[in-house]
Amino acid sequence: MIQGRTVLAVVPARGGSKGIALKNLCVVGGTPLVARVGEIIRQVECIDRAVVSTDHDGIAQVAEAAGIAAPFRRPKSLSGDRIGDVDVLTHALGEAERIDRTCYDIIVMLQPTSPLRTSGDVLMTITKLVEDDFDAAWTVSETDSKAHPFKQLVVENGNAKLYDQRGGAIIARQQLSTLYHRNGAAYALTRSCLLDQKTLMGERTGAVVLKDHHISIDTEMDIELAEFFLSKRPENKKIDCVEGG
Repeated sequence: MIQGRTVLAVVPARGGSKGIALKNLCVVGGTPLVARVGEIIRQVECIDRAVVSTDHDGIAQVAEAAGIAAPFRRPKSLSGDRIGDVDVLTHALGEAERIDRTCYDIIVMLQPTSPLRTSGDVLMTITKLVEDDFDAAWTVSETDSKAHPFKQLVVENGNAKLYDQRGGAIIARQQLSTLYHRNGAAYALTRSCLLDQKTLMGERTGAVVLKDHHISIDTEMDIELAEFFLSKRPENKKIDCVEGG
């Protein structure tokens, strides 16, 4: 609980994956991805309840061993690779509230495929949501100038064209505005944002800018990069929530 508001963490971890088989069970830094989320959740004391949304019994077992409850299974209708996060979170919230016989004020989505998150990242996201009265809060990273939309191309029939014609006026990277992208470390949203606005990005969404490297696991190379960056990081320490939590 934080400032009188209850917090539910949802860990979406389906069994299917086109890139890496059973990706959410891949071992990174000596720990399965879904179990790494459990380690982080235990360090953020304002999270009242954590559940895994999965259609796979093996993932559920690993999650439970890491302290993430698995009291329900995600239905097949929500287990495809084209199912949106809003539908998955709405189902998980409904099931958790039905089982727990309570309502949760804040929902935090923690995807196992972001193994470089820290407990501090999660706490800052929840705190940003509550203290600044946002509908949602996301962790973001500054986008490298090489990935700026003005520098991107489209290829049609072998011909390269600027994705955005305004890029033709850019001579030096210093002319480019600073942009950000979501890095997947943490998403926090209010109950109303999820159920009424039906979106992860509410009418008012706060940004928590993270300086460290963040990787979303999609390929074997991503795993190797995550292993490298984890090897350079100190162990996370237990942290407390803001006063009133």
